[in-house]
Amino acid sequence: MADAKRWQEQGGGDFAKLCQGLALFHAGDFKAAGTQIEALVPTLGKDDPKAAASLLGRAGWAWLRAGDQGRAERLYSAALNKTPGDTDLLIDRAFARAEGERFWDAIADLDAALARDPRRADAYLYRASANKALSNHRQALADIDRALELKPGDPEAILLRGNVKALGGNLPAARDDWALARRVAPDSEWGRAAADNLARTAEIAAGAGKDAVKEKAKKVQ
Repeated sequence: MADAKRWQEQGGGDFAKLCQGLALFHAGDFKAAGTQIEALVPTLGKDDPKAAASLLGRAGWAWLRAGDQGRAERLYSAALNKTPGDTDLLIDRAFARAEGERFWDAIADLDAALARDPRRADAYLYRASANKALSNHRQALADIDRALELKPGDPEAILLRGNVKALGGNLPAARDDWALARRVAPDSEWGRAAADNLARTAEIAAGAGKDAVKEKAKKVQ
């Protein structure tokens, strides 16, 4: 931020302001970052649709991190108007839509992204999460399997697979996946979440009724 301000004083103009916006983002001041970056679109993106889309996408991510899902989605949509069919922007907008619990709209964006690039493991994983939220467990598991084909051993995918299996009532298989996620990446957020899920379900792993299994599964991460 100090360097950006000095650059601004030396005549850095809008590019210095962009650096300030990025510094604000990395400092965690997401609202200020989103406002700063969004304000630069009419100048830095005036004659360059790709530059405009990039700025709108960065601003969208800042507003999403700030908790304003609606504004983030509008910015991603504006970016897609500049560069229609952009895979990364489709995935980002899907993420924003899922944050707003618009899961079918998120799936539509992810379908479009995967039609353009069927090797995006992250898109399969996001679509699996949306299908999980809609209780489409079979489709969620199919998406997770595809993600793991593209990115073997991914602890996030393994954790999610365990969660979906738990919600479907198959707690033993879920615990196998959580144990695997913990072994693969014990110090990651996914490994820690898997360890928490194992601890939460330990008391019913030895033979609680199916209804109790499903009720406990609702609490997995």
